[in-house]
Amino acid sequence: MQNQKIAFLGCGNMGTSLISGLIANGHPASSLSGVDPDENQRRKLAERHDIRVTAAIAEGVPGADVIVLAVKPQTVPAALAEVKPALQAERPLVLSIAAGVRSATISNALGGACPVVRAMPNTPALLGAGASGLYAAADVSADQRRMAMHIMQAVGAAVWLDDESQLDTVTAVSGSGPAYFFLIVELLERIAADMGLSREQAHMLSVETALGAARMLKETGEDAATLRQRVTSPGGTTEKALQVFREGGLEPLLRRALAACRDRSVELAKHGD
Repeated sequence: MQNQKIAFLGCGNMGTSLISGLIANGHPASSLSGVDPDENQRRKLAERHDIRVTAAIAEGVPGADVIVLAVKPQTVPAALAEVKPALQAERPLVLSIAAGVRSATISNALGGACPVVRAMPNTPALLGAGASGLYAAADVSADQRRMAMHIMQAVGAAVWLDDESQLDTVTAVSGSGPAYFFLIVELLERIAADMGLSREQAHMLSVETALGAARMLKETGEDAATLRQRVTSPGGTTEKALQVFREGGLEPLLRRALAACRDRSVELAKHGD
């Protein structure tokens, strides 16, 4: 797997994070290449990792075992049209992280020449702490599935999905999920400051509490309900706060929010077909 040649179409934040993660995990830089129209981005990536980065798709993709499609969704059709001739003979795996672009859309644009895996990462992948969902089309081999997982695990945790439509739920949970937690921390900070803490104190306490809670969830192996119950003493302060959340309809509100996000993901994918 370490000898597999990987070419990145698009070397923006997510593409660069994947490249950095792969190299940090031992994938040789000599087996990686990039294509990006931005001269500054090409220069920075070449200087940082000493990999070959070009502006020309025809120069950057031949010979690759995997093509990582990391361009913006609206530029996918043009990128696929340009790369199609170079992929017809070699049939590499195409791993797409372009949000909302279905695997069938990608496959059809390439004339059915390449197996396709779709991945939905999230922004914490920029820190190597991402969470991704992956879906493989039927013609993706076991080795190609392992390669796709190898790439996505370079920036965090990843899980295979049985149905492509589940990527819309992944979008609602982990793709957009960081924004939900950012909003909660934002509100905790604001309300704590309104209740008398300095903004610096409110920020530190809110951020460290979020980080500590996440670490407990990941490192103790306990589920969220068990950890919540351990913090909640009968008749205590935490129970009183949680009672307000329940009475205010937190769960149905969160269900509505995730459903709205999922449905918007479905809608955007239809527009991209």
